[in-house]
Amino acid sequence: MTADSSGGRRTKVERVIDEYGLEEWGDRLEAEWTGDGTDRTSLRDLATQFNQAVLRAAVRDAGESVLDTDIESLYRTLADDDVSRSDAVRKRRELERSGVDIDAVRSDFVTHQTIYTYLTNVRDASLPEEDTEGRVDRKKETVQRLAGRTQVVTESTLSELSNAGEITDRNYEVFVDVRTICGNCGADYPIAELLDQGGCDCDGDAA
Repeated sequence: MTADSSGGRRTKVERVIDEYGLEEWGDRLEAEWTGDGTDRTSLRDLATQFNQAVLRAAVRDAGESVLDTDIESLYRTLADDDVSRSDAVRKRRELERSGVDIDAVRSDFVTHQTIYTYLTNVRDASLPEEDTEGRVDRKKETVQRLAGRTQVVTESTLSELSNAGEITDRNYEVFVDVRTICGNCGADYPIAELLDQGGCDCDGDAA
């Protein structure tokens, strides 16, 4: 986002985006926080990613070339209180020799609260309301994927042991059937059926 068209004061995130040429980060922060077609990213993780992008841009502008893994390591050295002072000082000196004003860069790092203020006040973003029906479908798919994975791993294990001569070599078929039993009435359901009907339809009184 650029400066407020009404002349109001820009947020820190807006200023840093402009200063470091991170224009694509406005849309990226909003999409990842609200879960635009993907799993949502926490504000703390977004702040870390944004700060790493700031550091990457500063190093790039100084004419240095670094890998993403180097930036992640460098950021931890500069931002993590658990890092030894000697390591932090050494990295600072290396950056300063490369022409990076590390104090200025550190002052441009943002907190997760700052990200939240930017997303809600500037971009008018908000988290979507929880879709109960959609949540059930997603959980059912998760269980089914896990069952499928269990079947594949079991089939692979049987094949491996058969080839090694550790079990008899037969044409084994594997079935993974996830079922649930109601603790009140004893009814037996496939998990997908139970979720689709919204749980057991007994009256809830123990047998």
